[in-house]
Amino acid sequence: MKYLVLFLVLALVYAVWRSQNRPSAPPPRARPPLPAPQDMVACQRCGLHLPRSEAVGSGQRHYCCAEHQRSDA
Repeated sequence: MKYLVLFLVLALVYAVWRSQNRPSAPPPRARPPLPAPQDMVACQRCGLHLPRSEAVGSGQRHYCCAEHQRSDA
């Protein structure tokens, strides 16, 4: 019985010693900022939604490609 108690005390001392000697965790990396959201428009011909910066056309009518712009004119 005394060996069991001695073993438990030694195991407890070892566990405390290990927890104090652990290296600290590396600092978390900073995430790069997300790009700003863009306005979406729908193609007048096929209905495809795409960012306004990638759309062809101007004013109220937007198209996904030059071919759809020509065929709708």
